[in-house]
Amino acid sequence: MKKIRAHTMLVLMVLFLSAVVASSPAAAQQKNVILATTTSTQDSGLLDVLNPMFEKKTGYMMKTIAVGSGQAMAMGEKGEADVLLVHSPEAEQKFVAAGYGINRRLVMHNDYIVVGPAADPAGIKSAKMTVDAFKKIAGAGAVFMSRGDNSGTHAKEKSIWKAAGINPEGQKWYQQTGLGMGQTLNVSSEKKAYTLADRGTYLALKKNLQLDILKEGDAVLLNIYHVIEVNPAKYPKVNTAGGKAFADFMVSKEAQDVIKTFGVEKFGGALFFPDAGKKVEDLGK
Repeated sequence: MKKIRAHTMLVLMVLFLSAVVASSPAAAQQKNVILATTTSTQDSGLLDVLNPMFEKKTGYMMKTIAVGSGQAMAMGEKGEADVLLVHSPEAEQKFVAAGYGINRRLVMHNDYIVVGPAADPAGIKSAKMTVDAFKKIAGAGAVFMSRGDNSGTHAKEKSIWKAAGINPEGQKWYQQTGLGMGQTLNVSSEKKAYTLADRGTYLALKKNLQLDILKEGDAVLLNIYHVIEVNPAKYPKVNTAGGKAFADFMVSKEAQDVIKTFGVEKFGGALFFPDAGKKVEDLGK
């Protein structure tokens, strides 16, 4: 009888210690997955749908930090995130090449648009290409709101100014918000200014904006999103399993089906297009 009682006590002690370990800060931390992502995935409402699905499926808890793609990658470089969902291809390639990220995978795309007041003071609607539209804005000295936050959108905007042969820095008409996409659209609307935006965020906020789409459809305006896991070889403390689980989920059929229909019912069209398994060079065709 004593042996049975002793064995029972031992089993109970093991179960108690297991419960303590499972509820410890370290164990709890491993249940959290830190996602550093661009503001467009948050402002559009896409993550409000996908994150709960992921949590229910895996038991992980998502901690989303929505900043510009540049800031998201800066977090990854410090080991302050487990996984990234970003849209700045050139910077992403450098991030992976430097050993900060692994398993960069294509998730989805939408496109950028140039929006502004319906009156279109710079007359950009008649411009043949986006570069020509930017030249018209500069030539007219029309107010242009830049995010100025090293985001993927900001990187795209700078590349268009460069292609136009214009350096807008320091010009009175060129103003920087230092804010995310949603807030920059709101400021642009208030100031009757032009800005470059991703279509998803614009459509999600359109009803509260006094901004029209004035330039779209140019090949240079393609906006591509990748998911990247932070390299555990460089940062052993990152939640490797959680980051990989989220990345796998984003390219799964379940998530891709949601991306395909997200926004259709509410906005009359998809805000993003699913691309898992595709090649970047085939997008937009």
